[in-house]
Amino acid sequence: MPYFSKLLFLLFCLILTSESRKQMTTRWTGPTETLKHGIALSKKTHDGTKTKKIKTEQLLRVDDFDFSMRPAFAGPAIPVGVDVQVESLDSISEVDMDFTMTLYLRHYWKDERLSFPSTSNKSMTFDGRLVKKIWVPDVFFVHSKRSFIHDTTTDNIMLRVFPDGHVLYSLRVTVTAMCNMDFSRFPLDTQTCSLELESYAYTDEDLMLYWKNGEESLKIDERISLSQFLIQKFHTTSRLAFYSSTGWYNRLYITFTLRRHIFFFLLQTYFPATLMVMLSWVSFWIDRRAVPARVSLGITTVLTMSTIITGVNASMPRVSYIKAVDIYLWVSFVFVFLSVLEYAAVNYLTTVEERKERKHREKQLPCTCGMSHARTMMLDRTYSDSDANSLAGYTKTQVASDEQEKMMVHLSMSNESTATKKKGILRGYRGFRIIKNTHAIDKYSRMIFPGAYIFFNLIYWSSYC
Repeated sequence: MPYFSKLLFLLFCLILTSESRKQMTTRWTGPTETLKHGIALSKKTHDGTKTKKIKTEQLLRVDDFDFSMRPAFAGPAIPVGVDVQVESLDSISEVDMDFTMTLYLRHYWKDERLSFPSTSNKSMTFDGRLVKKIWVPDVFFVHSKRSFIHDTTTDNIMLRVFPDGHVLYSLRVTVTAMCNMDFSRFPLDTQTCSLELESYAYTDEDLMLYWKNGEESLKIDERISLSQFLIQKFHTTSRLAFYSSTGWYNRLYITFTLRRHIFFFLLQTYFPATLMVMLSWVSFWIDRRAVPARVSLGITTVLTMSTIITGVNASMPRVSYIKAVDIYLWVSFVFVFLSVLEYAAVNYLTTVEERKERKHREKQLPCTCGMSHARTMMLDRTYSDSDANSLAGYTKTQVASDEQEKMMVHLSMSNESTATKKKGILRGYRGFRIIKNTHAIDKYSRMIFPGAYIFFNLIYWSSYC
């Protein structure tokens, strides 16, 4: 028994010793654990993203509602305000009849399902990842050919939600849209194009698109400029569009007016065409007997005008009506072509006149029947050196007698018939001297062609400018 009691006493002492050690360890480590726990709580308080249950989707209650339907479904139409900031007007294509524009498109609406409690009344901003989980307006560009949202370095989409449920949805878009152009006054034309926005699915009974601030809803970058056009005006309009199968839709218009710069076409088209017409007039001062010079000058100017006309039409759409530049170029071409015809007429009338003069001279000569070749030449007074050498055998007496014989022949002609013939010839030459006198044709052409072309230019520029 005494031995057993001693064992119990030792076991009790060991138990007491272990308990006292535990208490000492707790006494020294307790404050450290408490400090660590406090720091962890403070971190969780300041960094809301590490809170297990308070996430963005849960704060906006995205999972609690069906966002496949519009706000206030089965109620009145939801108003969606729109404003646009045009960043650049990239290009205008006459051949494709379209334009390319880069812009910031912003939508404003209220969705009470996205309201959240906030003591500071500050908004929350998100990127494109949240857009896929909520309802946004289905606005598209009417008559667009190509369009895309910029995605460098990420999708250029911004979503800003306010505590009361108001939403700002902004995206950066480049769109290529159709523009119906009228080239009847090209290149002195003014073009009006428009970019149209409309909801694809929701009619005016479900969604009401409107310009948020009226004319102030459209902002233009002051640095926008085009090489061929001067931007005259940007303005906004809106009206309803009707589709027979689906109904009425609100449509917004961004309309801009462009006036073409004329200086480029003056240098490339009008001045060269005018110089070619003036160059064709040089042939009027060249001798009519210089056939190669006048013909080559006329053909060169005609071919150059054809090249200018072909080059202008190659950069233009194949429209079925006449453009202003076509009128100028084709009238210039006609002037150049007429200068070639003028020399053709001069050359032809010169040939006809010489032929008539030759026949008239032959009629006035006496009959040389039975006379020797030498006497015939002396009567005509037309003989070459070889013929003169053949007369070397005649003596002076023979030549003198031949001269007397020739004078006797002329004196034997009837005075009355000779006077009648001369009067008839003079009357004929007076009546047709302007037509048949080739010098007169060139002389009058020097005045008529420049005068007519200047008159055409006065009418042309006064009509189109």
